[in-house]
Amino acid sequence: MRLSEHYTRTSFYITLAVLVIGAVIYYFAISYIGTQQLDRALQQQLTEAEEYIRSNNGNPQQYDLDRDHAVFVKTYKQLLQKRFFDTIYLKPKEQRWEAGRAVEDLVKLKNSNYKVTITISRVGQKNLIELISIITLALLAGLLTVLFITNKYLLNGLWKPFQLTLKEIKQFNIADVDQFKGKPSKVDEFTELNEAIREMSLRVTQDYLSLKQFTENASHEMMTPLAVVTTKLDTLIQDETLNAAQLAQIADIYSSVNKSSRLNHSLLLLAKLENKLIVEEESIELDVILERKMLQFQELMQNKNLTVRYKLHPKQISASKYLIDILLNNLFGNAIRHNVPGGEIFIGLDPYQLSIKNTGIANALNGQQIFERFHKSKDSQGAGLGLTLVKNICQHYGYGIQYQYDEGKHAFVITF
Repeated sequence: MRLSEHYTRTSFYITLAVLVIGAVIYYFAISYIGTQQLDRALQQQLTEAEEYIRSNNGNPQQYDLDRDHAVFVKTYKQLLQKRFFDTIYLKPKEQRWEAGRAVEDLVKLKNSNYKVTITISRVGQKNLIELISIITLALLAGLLTVLFITNKYLLNGLWKPFQLTLKEIKQFNIADVDQFKGKPSKVDEFTELNEAIREMSLRVTQDYLSLKQFTENASHEMMTPLAVVTTKLDTLIQDETLNAAQLAQIADIYSSVNKSSRLNHSLLLLAKLENKLIVEEESIELDVILERKMLQFQELMQNKNLTVRYKLHPKQISASKYLIDILLNNLFGNAIRHNVPGGEIFIGLDPYQLSIKNTGIANALNGQQIFERFHKSKDSQGAGLGLTLVKNICQHYGYGIQYQYDEGKHAFVITF
């Protein structure tokens, strides 16, 4: 959920809660004020009734009010607590029951006491409260609607600079010449964010360029003496005066130098992949490339007496031919090197995936560790970077790579 949606939902709920609580308080306040007004009117009517009766010294039942209902009941009580209360009463003229507000008190006439109950209608007050409540609810709904529209559409423009900044961050490539610029904004926080990101991108780019330059220089400086050593060894091997022991030692040195050269090349390639420095792509017929690879590794497979079975469907991909060549070289070399004499290799290609299976040891490998750098078995003569390169190349093009083991066959499956 977007931040603007969180803000809209939170402000909507808080505003709704505040307005509902306020409306309830407002309703009870209006009801209380209306009740107090009715009680004051009742008190006035009660006072008028008492003055009328005492001044006329007549029958209290003759007292009548225009819109009120007065009942006098003779009582022997000497004291009666005056009280106001809600009730319903039969309106004499209309002969219908209505909600009312009443007051009850004791009136003395000569030597007699009367309990007087005066009731007045509260229908008008009730209708007024209902009208006020309807208006309040309508205003509440209108306010919430305006608030929702304002937050969702009008205020959404405030987040546009942030969204543009986020888009530019996603498109930022440390190897590009163009640096992060950020979109100008009137909001101080967004301006500070753009400035902080700009400074951070400059530091990262400078560190990257420094590291890139160091890596390239180090790689170049390493390759030069390795090439010299290789040349000297080639010359030395051709010396006919060397005995078998000396030739064996020179061969070991030659192998170590070649391994160091391959290791240097692999590490440099990994650095380029991780920093997305290889961007060239072309259309590749993968089934044709696989057929060529089988011919290329045919001699190595024959040396171990391996049987190759394959089922290739036409598949076209867009990638760097250089990287695909490295990927297939590592997968084919892995399938041959870790196979058993007289074993099998099966290569399958369909529009969705490429799988390379080979017979090998009767135990499954760790599907996570085999793709880690420098992870290799005790008997392996490689540098431990082959499968790491395979994984990084797959990630570079968005492919999935998975190791599987089934009935003595080890498989690497690439999902397009």
